[in-house]
Amino acid sequence: MKNTEIGLSTAEILLPRPHVAYDRWAVVACDQFTSDPEYWAEVEHLVGDAPSALKIVLPEIYLQQRTQRTREIQAWMRTYIGNALEVKVPCGFVLLERQTLSGIRPGLIACVDLEKYDFSQGSESLIRATEGTVPERVPPRAEIRAGAILECPHVMMLIDDPEKTVIEPLLESPGRPLYDFDLMQGGGHIRGWAVENGQALQVFEALNALYQKSDGLLYAVGDGNHSLAAAKACWEDIRKNLSPAQMEEHPARYAMVELVNLHCPALQFEPIHRVLFHVDPEQVLREWAEDSGFGEGKDVAIALAGRKLYFGAKGHPIHPLQAFLDRFLQRHPEAEIDYIHDDDQLLRLAQREDAVGFMPRAFDKSELFPSIRQNGALPRKTFSMGTARDKRYYLESRRIGQ
Repeated sequence: MKNTEIGLSTAEILLPRPHVAYDRWAVVACDQFTSDPEYWAEVEHLVGDAPSALKIVLPEIYLQQRTQRTREIQAWMRTYIGNALEVKVPCGFVLLERQTLSGIRPGLIACVDLEKYDFSQGSESLIRATEGTVPERVPPRAEIRAGAILECPHVMMLIDDPEKTVIEPLLESPGRPLYDFDLMQGGGHIRGWAVENGQALQVFEALNALYQKSDGLLYAVGDGNHSLAAAKACWEDIRKNLSPAQMEEHPARYAMVELVNLHCPALQFEPIHRVLFHVDPEQVLREWAEDSGFGEGKDVAIALAGRKLYFGAKGHPIHPLQAFLDRFLQRHPEAEIDYIHDDDQLLRLAQREDAVGFMPRAFDKSELFPSIRQNGALPRKTFSMGTARDKRYYLESRRIGQ
């Protein structure tokens, strides 16, 4: 069941078999806790030898090991097909209800058409990136997907639905129960139901009505910009050798995502902090004073050596902040940067004598769709939808290859 005009398709959705422990299968998105090896070591400990999505994704903290891990990931995918996984929804969506630190967040697992997605700056496609895509971050993800027979997504896609017409009505009469369990490592609770037949048609009708009012922008990528860009890159490579008829039916043309309503009260935009490593903090402060253009105010806090310094900007600080950091990194190739979601983690890392943390204020989510329509994608890592533990956990999957 699909509608190419609104770029939406149902899927044959796989979930763990009854003998698989769901709380050991589901792990948080790979781009979280990238400077916290203890978090991922604890995940490895909790999973042990059990079947787990941990074995079919690549946490970014292990990117340096990606050649070996990619082979292992693809082997585990083949092992899990027909062993740990089975088809739980032959043709439909999955409605989910996630308990997060900020409240209950409904979502809908669906497939979106990569032919309707363009992440280039200034794109006017139906599906658009919310943040700038860094080209060098796409190949490692594409390398994994190119040889994969499964996709197990962490992409969260936003729809601008203030009247709550698409996802929320499904909760009034949920379909077949699929899962109900606590997520590991403080991830909260999650429940899921199959959305099939008449309910699936209801989703298509509601999204089509929303499309008529969308001014050409129906979906905005909230989390997982680079993972979706990798899926697009792989599809562009595959489609070169397909006939028009084959293109219509190939599973890799679509990417599985979680649709989330921008207007859900539990969906909170958190700032994404930056931390520079292998730097002289005093040198960073000197160059900041000379080159950043920031003045008095509280738009950005700089954390170093147990203290915070505050600075102001004209408008949201993310554009001038990222511009300064990019210039600093060009001048200091020995320095490294990481992007941190939680205040406490940032402040802990900024205690290091060779590190400096930058904490921009939050981006107002009501600005998002109008800003993208008018100005295109925001700078990379502008905002995070909730804290690290509120991110999507890998759970549902689908076949994309043989």
